[in-house]
Amino acid sequence: MIAHADHPIKSPLADESVGLLLERGLPRGDERVLDLGCGTAEWLLRALATRPQLHAEGVDVSEAALMQARGTASALGVDERLVIHHQEAADFVSAHPFDLVISVGATHAFGGLLPTLAAAREHLAPGGRVLIGESFWDRTPSPEAVEMFGDLADLATTVDLVVADGWTPVHGHISTRSELDAYEWACWGSLAAWALDHPDDPGAAQVLETATTQRTEWLHTYRDSFGFLCLVLRRTATAGGPVTRL
Repeated sequence: MIAHADHPIKSPLADESVGLLLERGLPRGDERVLDLGCGTAEWLLRALATRPQLHAEGVDVSEAALMQARGTASALGVDERLVIHHQEAADFVSAHPFDLVISVGATHAFGGLLPTLAAAREHLAPGGRVLIGESFWDRTPSPEAVEMFGDLADLATTVDLVVADGWTPVHGHISTRSELDAYEWACWGSLAAWALDHPDDPGAAQVLETATTQRTEWLHTYRDSFGFLCLVLRRTATAGGPVTRL
């Protein structure tokens, strides 16, 4: 979690972008929200802090991240409205549906974009929304970049895949160059700063080496080709079927 000390939202998004995505995903303010792969639950905590009628649940495998989430929730006074589950997101089962299901930067936990949407659909209330974040190739990647991130689609193809799967985008955000760069500088800068501030720690040299390697890979391998997309989605109405409105 050191890498995200200065960028708690673990995706290349500015605070303003996060706020707008939550506004579009939570039009009423009294929804029930689920984050699959919540980490330190930053998305949920930000939603809860500004919406006193909201209730949220988060699922993640990292006990350390969830402990931090619980501590922050208590400090904000929203802990009674947040339920945390320590388990694999793909294995989570709930007795009730959710008005918004979030999975931003966590599609790897389900094996990709479409499997993540399939999992979200299982938890979604009628008329509910999904907020999903996924990587894409903004330009033709190098073989080294493909080896690092896999065979991502381009932006148009990514959206086409989502639409063909039965979803309608009602809002979207493509991370800007400023957001992408700020995220990378924050991650590897936080690691490097920690190593320099703790020279006597047995792991300091390895942490500094990791920060240097990751920064170099970003600058030389994928900076010019990597993109990140967030979509707020609703299920597409079937032909002749009713459209549920929020």
